[in-house]
Amino acid sequence: MIVLGAILLIIGLVVGVSLLTTVGGVLVVVGAILWILGATGRKVGGRKHYF
Repeated sequence: MIVLGAILLIIGLVVGVSLLTTVGGVLVVVGAILWILGATGRKVGGRKHYF
């Protein structure tokens, strides 16, 4: 999710499409939050690890 968000963020910045930039930024933030929660051992959505 973080990689997809980064790709969309870069494409949005290069092309100048603000919608892609916004969606990419949201995906990066949500992916980072889920990654941190999963790394601390906290269950996310009923799963111990979020991939």
